[in-house]
Amino acid sequence: MALKKLTNGRSFWRSQLPASLFLIIIIAVMALAVPGPINPKLKALGAKIGLQGLQLPDPEYKLGLDLNGGAHLIYTADLSSLPASDQQTALEGVRDVLERRINSFGVTDPVVQAVTNRGSSKIIIDLPGVSDVKEAIAQLGETPVLNFRTPDKEISFEPTPEQTEEINTNQARERALSQELFTKAIAGDDWNRLVQEYSVDESTKSNAGKIGFISVEDEEYGGLIQKIIADRIKPGILGGIYEGVSRLHLIDYLSNKKEPQISASQILICFAGASNCENARSKDDALALATSTLSTLTTKNFKESAATISDDAVTKVNGGELGFLSIGEVDPAIESALNTLKNNSINKEVIETSAGFHLIYRTGSRTETLYELAHIELPWTTLSDVFVIDPWQDTALSGRHIKSASVAFDQTTNQPLISLDFNSEGSDLFGELTEANIGKQIGIFLDGEAITTPTVQQAIYGGQATITGTFTIAEAKLLAQRLNAGALPVPVKLVSQATIGPALGQESLAAGIKAGLIGFALVALFMIIYYRLPGLLAIFSLIFYIGANLLAYRLFGVTITLPGMAGLVLSIGIAVDANVLIFERLKEELQAGKDLLPAVKESFRRAWPSIRDGNFTTLIATAVLYGMSSGFIRGFALTLSIGILISIFSAMVITKAFMMAASRWKIKHQFLILGSK
Repeated sequence: MALKKLTNGRSFWRSQLPASLFLIIIIAVMALAVPGPINPKLKALGAKIGLQGLQLPDPEYKLGLDLNGGAHLIYTADLSSLPASDQQTALEGVRDVLERRINSFGVTDPVVQAVTNRGSSKIIIDLPGVSDVKEAIAQLGETPVLNFRTPDKEISFEPTPEQTEEINTNQARERALSQELFTKAIAGDDWNRLVQEYSVDESTKSNAGKIGFISVEDEEYGGLIQKIIADRIKPGILGGIYEGVSRLHLIDYLSNKKEPQISASQILICFAGASNCENARSKDDALALATSTLSTLTTKNFKESAATISDDAVTKVNGGELGFLSIGEVDPAIESALNTLKNNSINKEVIETSAGFHLIYRTGSRTETLYELAHIELPWTTLSDVFVIDPWQDTALSGRHIKSASVAFDQTTNQPLISLDFNSEGSDLFGELTEANIGKQIGIFLDGEAITTPTVQQAIYGGQATITGTFTIAEAKLLAQRLNAGALPVPVKLVSQATIGPALGQESLAAGIKAGLIGFALVALFMIIYYRLPGLLAIFSLIFYIGANLLAYRLFGVTITLPGMAGLVLSIGIAVDANVLIFERLKEELQAGKDLLPAVKESFRRAWPSIRDGNFTTLIATAVLYGMSSGFIRGFALTLSIGILISIFSAMVITKAFMMAASRWKIKHQFLILGSK
C-alpha cells in the first residue's frame, strides 16, 4: 500500500517519528516495569539465537509494614548519662547494634531508624513479614551479658535491717491471708474455688488441690504428714496451716490407706542397644556375665557384687539398694519376681527388661500408711527470697570488649566451644586480669550464670580466650551470633509495639490499588471531556508516568507503604496539573490566532516557569518532610518526590512529543476538537 502524503510533502511515517520514538520508549519502560509476561518470550528468543538466559531484570516490589504485615516497634534510648557531644554517636550505635541483631535472624528488608525530636531519642523498627511480635522483641532483647568475675573475698551472710523488715512485713501479711482462708474453709466455703483463686501450685489447681497419696518418707510433703500425725488429725478434717520450706500450706486431710511394700536390691548388667546403657558388651556376653554372677551370688555377697558389677550407676553406690517399692513402681517382670520371693532371698533366674539383665534380691517387706492430701499452697517469704549471696565480683572486662566471637572445637574432646577475640582495650584488661589472678579462679558469666570458672595457670596476652561448656553446636552458634551482635552502648526501653497481620496488609494494598485506579479513571474522564484530544494525549503520558514511577520503585528499592501509595496518587494530580497549565495556555495562543504548531511550542515555553516553580516549591516541602520525620511519613514524602520529578519529565517531554506530532495532522474543526472556540 502506498504511503499517504501530507500537504507539506513529508511522508506519514516521517511526520510521526517523534511520537513513534516516544511510543517505543513507553513500551520499553512498561516492559521493564512488568517483566513477568515478557521474560518467557525473551528466553524462547534467546534459545533460538543462542543467547541463554536472555531476560529483563525482575526486581521485586518491596512492600512496607502496612501492606505486607509485620511488627512495628519503638524504643527510647536513655542518653542522660552521656555528654551532649556523645549522645548522637551513642544513638547511632544503638541503631547499628539492633540492626545487626535483626539481620542475624533473617528479616527481609527491615527498616531501623534513629530519630531525635525535642529531646527524645527513639529507635523506630519496622519488621515486614514478622507475625510473632513477642518473638521479635525477645530476639532483639536477647543480648548476652558477658562478664568476667573474680571471687569476692568479703561476703556477708547476715541480712540487712531493711531485708529483715521486708521479711517480717511480708510474713505477717501472708500469715493473715492464710488464717482468713482457713476460716473460710472451716465455715464451708467452696474449697475448689479457694484453690483456684489463691493457690500458687499450678500442678494441682485443676484437681481441687489434690496432691495424692503421700508417705511419711516423701521428700517434699513428708513433713506435712508428720505434723498431721503429731497433731492427731483425722481423715475428713481440715488439717490446718503448716509452714513448709518456702510455702504455707492449707491442708485438707482427705483419707488414708494401707499399702504393702517390698524392699529390694538389684544388680543390672546391660548391653549395647539396651536403654540408657553406656556399655559396649554384646547381649550374649551380658547374659553370660549375669548367669555366672548369679551362680555365685549369696545374700552376704550381694551388696559387694552390686558395687563392683552393676551397671546401674544410681544404685550401685548403695550396694544395689532400691528401697521400699510400691505396686507399679518397677518393671512388671521385676514386680512379679518380687511378689513370688520370700524376704531375704534371691531370685533364681535372670530377669530381662529393656534396660538389660537384672539379678533381684528381696530384702524385706512392710505395710505403710499413705495419706491422701489436698492443699492450698500460699507464698511464704523467707531469707532466700530477699537475700542473695553472690561470691563473685565484677571486673572491668565485659562483653563490650569483644571484637568477634566464633565457634571452634576442642581438639581433644571435639566439643564445641566459643573462641573470643578482644579489642585492644579488652586485650590489655584480660592480660592484666590473668596476671593478677595466677593460681586463682576467673569466672566467665553469661546473663548472670557461670559458664566456666577456670583456674588461671599463667598470664594470657594476645587478646584471645575461649568459653567452654556443655554446648551443643546449635547453642554455640547462637551464643557466638549474639555476642557478635554486641552490647547496647546505652539502655533502651520498648515504649510501643504493633502487629499488622498479612490479611490486613493485603486488604490495604487492594484498597490502595482500587483507589488509585478510580482516581486515574476520573482524572482521565475529566481530561478527555474538557480538553478533547490534548486530554487524551495527556492520559497516554500519564500511563507512561505511572509505569516510570513503578519502575523507579523496583529498580531503586523503594519500600511501598500505604502513605507512599497516597503520595503516588497525589503526584498523579500534580502531573495532571502541569498538563492543565499547558493546555490552558494553548487555548490562549489559539484564540490569539496562531496556528496549531506554533501555539503548541509557545504554550510549553510559557507554561514552563509556572510548572517549574510550583513543582520545585513542592519538592522543597517534601525534602523537609522527609528529613524531619520518620517511618510512614518519610515513605509519603519519598514517593511524592519521585512522582514530582517524573511528572516534570512526563509533561515537558512526553506530552510535548505527543502534541508536536498531533499538530502536524490535518484535522477539521481543530479548534473545536482541541477544546478552543
